[in-house]
Amino acid sequence: MRGVSFRTLALGHLCRPCHNREKAKGLGKYICQKCHLIIDEQPLMFKNDSYHPDHFNCTHCGKELTAEARELKGELYCLPCHDKMGIPICGACRRPIEGRVVNALGKQWHVEHFVCAKCEKPFLGHRHYEKKGLAYCETHYNQLFGDVCYNCSHVIEGDVVSALNKAWCVNCFSCSTCNVKLTLKNKFVEFDMKPVCKKCYEKFPLELKKRLKKLSELASKKIHPKALDLNSA
Repeated sequence: MRGVSFRTLALGHLCRPCHNREKAKGLGKYICQKCHLIIDEQPLMFKNDSYHPDHFNCTHCGKELTAEARELKGELYCLPCHDKMGIPICGACRRPIEGRVVNALGKQWHVEHFVCAKCEKPFLGHRHYEKKGLAYCETHYNQLFGDVCYNCSHVIEGDVVSALNKAWCVNCFSCSTCNVKLTLKNKFVEFDMKPVCKKCYEKFPLELKKRLKKLSELASKKIHPKALDLNSA
């Protein structure tokens, strides 16, 4: 191989690019895909490959790039030029967001990168709960920080009303029809996963009450404490 220098390793003779690649592996560093030399500083990642940043220039202003360069539609831009273009940057991967944007925690995110801080599953549009600059799914928020009120979605700091298999603030537990405050001493009916007081229930259309009564009978073994006995309503 004319013009190609070799290095001798324990496993045999290697050309310079292969020698550098083996050396980079041992040092935990990247190899530049253009000059095939080891990258001692932070690499510029372009199209999933690593490069020395100074091999490229900003598409807009022509300045030599640094590792902070941003890729957009197959072109590279320096950070100031990219920022002037108004393209949102994902708070997780620090790359441009060209599609749907999630705005949360004072940052912008790719949909798939906005995840629970505990289980790392993406929310994908589902409700999240914030604590000290981090986002959590309902399950892990409850495990780590306590109950969340089903009505107002805030952490319950005082007494908790446990009803209908949910947690409620004392002030939030009320009839979903007339808004009168309820306690566990009151009789109420579950309708659309929310409590309805006995007075409002009695105003329901007859067919609706029959349907609710049938559902109550089917779920009689799992009836909620203090809920209204529809057979006596």
